[in-house]
Amino acid sequence: MDRKIFHGYITPEDVGHALVGEFHRGNLRAQMIGSRGRIIVQIGSHPGAMSGGQTAITVTTEKLEDGILVQMGQQAWLGVAASLGISALSAIRNPFSLLGRLDDIAQDLEYLQLSERIWKVIERTVQTAGASRELSDRLRRLECDYCGTANKVGDAACMACGAPLGGAQPKTCSNCGYVVSHDTLICPNCNQNIG
Repeated sequence: MDRKIFHGYITPEDVGHALVGEFHRGNLRAQMIGSRGRIIVQIGSHPGAMSGGQTAITVTTEKLEDGILVQMGQQAWLGVAASLGISALSAIRNPFSLLGRLDDIAQDLEYLQLSERIWKVIERTVQTAGASRELSDRLRRLECDYCGTANKVGDAACMACGAPLGGAQPKTCSNCGYVVSHDTLICPNCNQNIG
């Protein structure tokens, strides 16, 4: 499962509508399921498609405090592999049969690139909304435990009162590098123990 976190003013609905708008046409069908805070978009080949094999993929988008988490499941590609296999067997028997299967081969190759196309649509939607993978302002600053002044992450002492900031500094998950506070035990990005 591939996952990315985007920080900024973007909602799961924004991503869901963009995916449905892009992929609900031609030989593909897309549907959006869910409500505020968690949207699931299912993208798959049309059951009655005239060319290509069958494929499907699910994208889940969840609201986080400073943005969204997007997870993409594994693509079901066995139908595409079977369709390509039929094309290969046909070509072995009769090379001219490839001319009749050109549409199938082109559709199958397009399906193999489906997850890349989905990430491009998501990245474009996020960029249009002004969000990014950079840390949000809240995560780039830390609050002094003594006086409450906001300081830059990495500063040794508070710029207002001079108190040490070592205990307030965030840490990162050793598995994925996501920035978390010291009291966090399980990473919200990869669900691994931070230890």
